[in-house]
Amino acid sequence: MSTSDVLLDKENGLGRITLNRPKALNALTHEMVLAIQDALTAWEHDDDVHAVVIAGAGERGLCAGGDIRAIYEDARTGDGRASAAFWRDEYRLNAHINRYGKPYVALMDGIVMGGGVGVSAHGSVRVVTERSVIGMPEVGIGFIPDVGGTYLLSRTPGELGTHAALTTARLGPGDAIACGLADHFVPSADLAAFVEALAAEGPAAAVASFATTPPPSELAAQRGWIDPCYSADTIEEIIARLRDSGDQAAKEAAEQISAKSPTSLKVSLRALREARNLDTLEQALERELHIARLILAAPDMAEGIRAQVVDKDRNPAWSPATLHEVTPERVEHFFTGIDRAEPFLTGEGAGDGHEGHRGASRTAPAAPPAPAAPDAPAVSDALDVSDASDASEGETR
Repeated sequence: MSTSDVLLDKENGLGRITLNRPKALNALTHEMVLAIQDALTAWEHDDDVHAVVIAGAGERGLCAGGDIRAIYEDARTGDGRASAAFWRDEYRLNAHINRYGKPYVALMDGIVMGGGVGVSAHGSVRVVTERSVIGMPEVGIGFIPDVGGTYLLSRTPGELGTHAALTTARLGPGDAIACGLADHFVPSADLAAFVEALAAEGPAAAVASFATTPPPSELAAQRGWIDPCYSADTIEEIIARLRDSGDQAAKEAAEQISAKSPTSLKVSLRALREARNLDTLEQALERELHIARLILAAPDMAEGIRAQVVDKDRNPAWSPATLHEVTPERVEHFFTGIDRAEPFLTGEGAGDGHEGHRGASRTAPAAPPAPAAPDAPAVSDALDVSDASDASEGETR
């Protein structure tokens, strides 16, 4: 499949992927996901391609997430099949990147949110710059960290990932490296020369020549209050510990969490905790799809997108409205049958995948794409990311 929204080229031994929707901060559509998957499959067996590089067009970022307006319409008027098909193919792509048989180099320059993390943080060489702003903002629209976010964030040092997920924190380059979402820091002014070195000398030599010491992680420096507060077993106790910690940043985190969807908070915390015990990314992705389908049928995701993107009143009416009302039985609804989740990555008929740089998995043929509106705002626009907030419907259509 081909689309002008993603540019695919072979040049000097590199497979080049350029997400090409700069007015929409390179938000991912279903067609883009399928085109990238096709290219990766072809290049994996192409002796002329020695490494793959993914970057974003424009100056603002790699990718601000997925097309949530299409998901909003599906939640309101559809049966959920289009969104499920998109997620299934997106997660297949994430898994393919994770086990890719050649170096997969992600230039995580600028804004990298949600689905942008999915096409970058599972790569083998992940490069951030001084302009990088990385995050998983899904809880702010009534969703959960997906695209393998539960797997990635459950493996950060201490409780940094729990904090990032529940507050939808924006991570700078030092934070991303400290959390294991990126590997190397290269100044943005050197990216073009870095890519030239990739083609001429390979990833190891390019990194050795251009990677420099990253800025310190402000987030890691706050583990003194983050770890004890977020080690609690419930959202209610996490918030109580944050408010009682005596640290102003902790109190601010408590207020940020309290504004999020109560259902999403509790479901996300359980998903993160359970992901710690999973063996593979593929297992996490299958569980995320199971939860995503059920969340789409619940009221909060559509309401969160409405409040943050459609009407932009920033005043979602969550249902249930309080943490107390989100009972254990309600949370259990999203996990019932999850151990029998659709094995589209790990089960029989999932393809003949192979060992890759981040583990083994298996993959399946892609489903037909769901139609998507052109240049719709991305997830990060829903959360008012400062550099993305002008990616409005009027500008991008």
